[in-house]
Amino acid sequence: MTIELLTEQTISNLQLQLVAQQQTLKLQLLESDDASRPVTLDQQSVGRISRIDAIQQQQMATANRSQSIALLLQIDTALKRIELDQYGQCQICDEPIALARLQARPHTPNCILCQSKQEVSG
Repeated sequence: MTIELLTEQTISNLQLQLVAQQQTLKLQLLESDDASRPVTLDQQSVGRISRIDAIQQQQMATANRSQSIALLLQIDTALKRIELDQYGQCQICDEPIALARLQARPHTPNCILCQSKQEVSG
């Protein structure tokens, strides 16, 4: 399998994607802050079913926030690797990451082979 080398232009385009995704996630995290706060259980103003629904929505918002925070950390790490001129190298085997993979997931730290091995063993 031939790995296409990353050009400065390609890295710049991927960096723009990462920054745009980073800004979107930060905005979503700001907007979702209220939805993930604990639900008040005032039985006088809200019925039991409504409270259960509110708690479920709060739990989903919290889970979504956790996923967004994890993705934001991956994006921050990828941007740092660009700064350090280490972007596009697998963090496990140090081989180049396929361009198609980087275009699909510009924040990915691993080549597809190492990522697959990690998911199977993890």
